[in-house]
Amino acid sequence: MQTTLNLLDRALEVKTAAEWSRLIGVPRAIFTTAKTRGNLSPVVAGEVAAELGEDPQRWIVIAVMETAKESACKTKLMKRLKKVTSL
Repeated sequence: MQTTLNLLDRALEVKTAAEWSRLIGVPRAIFTTAKTRGNLSPVVAGEVAAELGEDPQRWIVIAVMETAKESACKTKLMKRLKKVTSL
């Protein structure tokens, strides 16, 4: 499964963190924090994806699932999403 850190790595190949922060209107520290935490917020992931020409909805879903606590419900939903999408 793709992760928002994969998206961030691709984004940082295109522009620097400072350029991204100016482009999408967020503090530069968001990108450093994301690397430390292991994920991007859904809003930032969606906006970065859109700027890269990717489907923002897909990346928002990935970001939400990354932050959800492990549970039987999350496991079931991940299985459903994998069947109907390319997550």
